[in-house]
Amino acid sequence: MLNWDDQPSTESTKTTTEGPAPVNVDDKRVINGETDINQLAPFKYPWAWEYFMNANKNHWTPLDVNMAQDVHDYHHRLTAPEKHVYENVLAYLTTSDILAMRNIGLAVMEKMSAPELQIYQARQVYEEAMHTWAYQHCIETLNLDQSEIYNRYRVVPEINGKIQMANRRLDAAMRSDLNLRNRDDLQEFIMSYLFFAAVFEGTWFYNGFSPIFALQRRGLMRGTGEQLQYILRDEAMHFSFGLKVVNQILDEENITLDPKAVQDMWDESEAAEKAYADYILRDPILGYSAEYHSEQFRFVANRRARTVGLEEPFPGAKNVSPWLDEQATLRKEKNFFETRVIEYQTGAQLEW
Repeated sequence: MLNWDDQPSTESTKTTTEGPAPVNVDDKRVINGETDINQLAPFKYPWAWEYFMNANKNHWTPLDVNMAQDVHDYHHRLTAPEKHVYENVLAYLTTSDILAMRNIGLAVMEKMSAPELQIYQARQVYEEAMHTWAYQHCIETLNLDQSEIYNRYRVVPEINGKIQMANRRLDAAMRSDLNLRNRDDLQEFIMSYLFFAAVFEGTWFYNGFSPIFALQRRGLMRGTGEQLQYILRDEAMHFSFGLKVVNQILDEENITLDPKAVQDMWDESEAAEKAYADYILRDPILGYSAEYHSEQFRFVANRRARTVGLEEPFPGAKNVSPWLDEQATLRKEKNFFETRVIEYQTGAQLEW
């Protein structure tokens, strides 16, 4: 049972003869704050509350999307290389969103010391779980071998390489002995969070849906594509929020990132992404190739670096997928009487 008498006594929580002192909003900090974490307002970071409010406007579930055409497309229209792309993108995403959910829920969120930040991140945890449901819904609906798909992240080296890199870089934030008042630990945490926001969500995820969007743009796997559009809209808010938090921490804690460490992070990320692209697109599909995918990764990476005031890691990279940003700005205005599945069906109930 929580004993309020055990709470630390700080300048902002000291009691007087008249009771606890009011919270001073200026004392709030992203991390290492000493105000009452349970008091939401007044806001010091009103933008964080706006992220939470906007996230709720994109509420959806996988059952809102009609997958009937996807069943027909997968079994009757996709070529072998297209099936290879589709299955392996899902295989990577199924594990990645669980990893993202755990990182935010178990590592990052509890280190935030302003509740408006935690409230949006709580929504983010829910959204990562929703995204995992979406991938599972696609797998079930198409009657794919779940054990085989889910285990690809372990047995396919090119998928496993990305997951292992993410585990190594994100595990730093999971350390129970991390002391954010220690400058070395603080550097380790901010590099971990930078990787998560700029690379994992901001580049790997943002660019990672593109192969399936390439199918969707040709009228194939449109239900999956629609779900990924909703997911990408969530993810665009996730990495935007994360990079804003990174900037805020750098400012409040007076931290300067090591340029070599940052460049090493980008170079390692690019190598893992290139190996992955070469595997899933070993046979290019119409309108999309491994070279195309890797160049777009470099272009997006430059944008994320600029957001936190860092030098572009890949100068001269070209925007070969200008349509990608359109996918992230999807307006949820569809007539769900036309697109929604009225009687929800699982893969086992569908026939093809």
